[in-house]
Amino acid sequence: MHNFTGRIAVITGAGSGIGRGLALALAAEDCDLALIDINPAAIDETARQCAEVSDIAVSTHECDVADAAAVERTADAVRGAHGVEHVNVLVNNAGIGSVEGFVHGDRAAWELTFDVCWGGVYHCCRSFVPLIVAADEGLIVNVSSVNGMWASLGPNRTHTSYSAAKFAVRGFTEALLTEMRLVAPHVKVAVVMPGHIGTNILSNSQAQMGRRPTANLAETEAAFQASAPTTPAEAARVILDGVRAGRWRILVGADAELLDGSLRADPEGAYEPSFVEQLHEQGAFVGLIDPV
Repeated sequence: MHNFTGRIAVITGAGSGIGRGLALALAAEDCDLALIDINPAAIDETARQCAEVSDIAVSTHECDVADAAAVERTADAVRGAHGVEHVNVLVNNAGIGSVEGFVHGDRAAWELTFDVCWGGVYHCCRSFVPLIVAADEGLIVNVSSVNGMWASLGPNRTHTSYSAAKFAVRGFTEALLTEMRLVAPHVKVAVVMPGHIGTNILSNSQAQMGRRPTANLAETEAAFQASAPTTPAEAARVILDGVRAGRWRILVGADAELLDGSLRADPEGAYEPSFVEQLHEQGAFVGLIDPV
């Protein structure tokens, strides 16, 4: 898809981060928007900013993407709000993070992370893909992660839930490439694997898990954002440029590119401490992956 003007895009996790960045970038191209987030105040703010960019139709929808019934109701609400029986773009971006271990970690937190990061993609595709297929031209963008190709945050932290979910997103999207070519060739598919992006995923994750903010959460998140080599706005630009270039596999950030190359060079050694040492030596994921 090269031109978004006059199209309708559905974006999950649109209240902040990459989701807000994509909303603003698409608004600048005069694309109508259906913004979805679990935080109503956050999507209202995104909608306000989009309205300052362009005079487009913007609807906001509070929804927990881990809830299949809620997603189905939201799809109906999008159709009603925009008066259409199709949408052109679906961006499955909503996600939360957790480093809960599988063996000794909190099961509820583990499953919530998996249900949002993978279940959200699945539920939204179930509800919105028929509307995508009904369009004359369609695009499905599923946001995975570098943890969809490397299931680690280094040798000293567990990362099973988030990594399992992001691998599922990647695998599902790659399988959709063939399926859409067979059943709906006018629908294109892309999987996005961002590196370290300066979002507020830490505070969002704590809020969705119902946990009280830790005393140093604001400081930790500020450091997380400051150390990120890529901003949400930059990530949005890379994603849309990748889509326009016809790429189905979009890496976001020099750190993601570096990790991809390192994994290809040494797949068997990817979970050894020496692999992380190499990443640190090259300046990748500083502030995100603990040094060995």
